[in-house]
Amino acid sequence: MFVTTLLCQPGQTAVTPNLAQSLCNAWGGRDLTWLAPREAVEFECLQSPDTLWPVWQEMQAQNIDLVVQPSAGRRKKMLLADMDSTMIEQECIDELAVEAGVGDEVSQITARAMNGELDFEQALQERTGLLKGLAVEIIDKVYQTRITYMPGGAQLLATMKANGAYADLVSGGFTDFTAKVASTLGFDSHRANRLLQADHSLTGEVGLPILGREAKVTALNELTAARGLTPQDVLAVGDGANDLGMLQQAGTGVALHAKPIVQEQVSVRINHGDLTALLYLQGYSSSQFVTP
Repeated sequence: MFVTTLLCQPGQTAVTPNLAQSLCNAWGGRDLTWLAPREAVEFECLQSPDTLWPVWQEMQAQNIDLVVQPSAGRRKKMLLADMDSTMIEQECIDELAVEAGVGDEVSQITARAMNGELDFEQALQERTGLLKGLAVEIIDKVYQTRITYMPGGAQLLATMKANGAYADLVSGGFTDFTAKVASTLGFDSHRANRLLQADHSLTGEVGLPILGREAKVTALNELTAARGLTPQDVLAVGDGANDLGMLQQAGTGVALHAKPIVQEQVSVRINHGDLTALLYLQGYSSSQFVTP
């Protein structure tokens, strides 16, 4: 059995009753259930429809996300989340680079690395090198003045944790930021790279080993094994090429507003909804959301 979910950005009311019922009928669906009025709806179908991707394209044109997934086991016991451009709206290293006067140069490297055009570890070392000499106190300034949270993140964490899930923030960014983000949102643990410091300034180096694509897969395996879970129990979310390993190994891997290379390789794609979409995909209704 499969479940089809239609959803849109909160407040957009793009998912109309006529559209939902029409698609349910066309795909031989049943048990049409509204998770949020005109925002999220689901129905069951016996198999994944042959017309999934043409219809997906049609829905995208209407600012609607469409996901078809097996219905069994879709409510997950662990959340494994990327940070930059996933739980927060920025890339922290790009924001630090603006303060260091090398914003354009670093952001171009970041964009290429996240789209898989550059080796992640080499790109990270190159970008970090451009931050050499930046005063350490700038890190907190950037967090306080330039970092904003992705909508829906607090509800995602609170709801999953209220239902017994474990949450880990695993980032190719830096612990200076993951510690703050994890604490604010309620993650149980976090891991990321370390910006090395000396004499109250950044040295331009990153601590080894670098946490990249394979390290995120390792985190998934270690965390599930320690809790008697399997990768099938994990909901992973990310947007960049360095997230592909964990997205492909998790029971449900979600490409959130993701780079083209990620969208090409991940079938669960959220381009219009916010992080509450990950709750709808698990069958939670908006009335079940927990707001911290």
